[in-house]
Amino acid sequence: MKLVFRQAQLYKFLNYCNQSNLEKVVLDCGAGGNCPPLALFLDFGYKTYGIELSDLQIEKAKEFSKVNNIDINISKGNMTSLPFDNESISFIYSYNTIFHMRKTDISKAISEIKRVLKPGGICFVNFLSINDKNCGDGEKIGEDEFLQEEDGQKVIHAYYDINEAEVHFKGMNILMKENRILERIFEGEKIKQGYIDYIVQKSE
Repeated sequence: MKLVFRQAQLYKFLNYCNQSNLEKVVLDCGAGGNCPPLALFLDFGYKTYGIELSDLQIEKAKEFSKVNNIDINISKGNMTSLPFDNESISFIYSYNTIFHMRKTDISKAISEIKRVLKPGGICFVNFLSINDKNCGDGEKIGEDEFLQEEDGQKVIHAYYDINEAEVHFKGMNILMKENRILERIFEGEKIKQGYIDYIVQKSE
């Protein structure tokens, strides 16, 4: 298919996965949308699984799969309770998704990722940074947690300080950490986006 995906960070994750000797099986937590990145992993010979909470995003992914004549195996599910056996998946990622939950639920989701990940398995998770221009906007519901308007709906956004998320990865090997601050023009307005990306490996 050879589509080019806009999520450049996932190419970094894919590179780490390709260097591993584990079975090429990958899970996307938050896998829906009109151009699901699981198709990238399918192109590289991975067996793909995806879970998605939104029916609308699942339908978009199904339409994409139909148009491109592929099956990337996305089903409805919640990353705080993954429907997979312990240590059954080699590679897991959650890109621009996990921060749409309260921090208590984020902790549950990452515990689930760690449970399902095989020994030596690799995961990629990114968080919103407190350096993002939207941090502080909307209705405050917790420490650096806000309900903010997104596509006409109020959506949770949780923001993290530079080292705050590392508590989730105790006992794991951090292969890559990147504090990304992006300044760009969007709809004629200069905006600043902040993300903290982690690629981590479970101990063998």
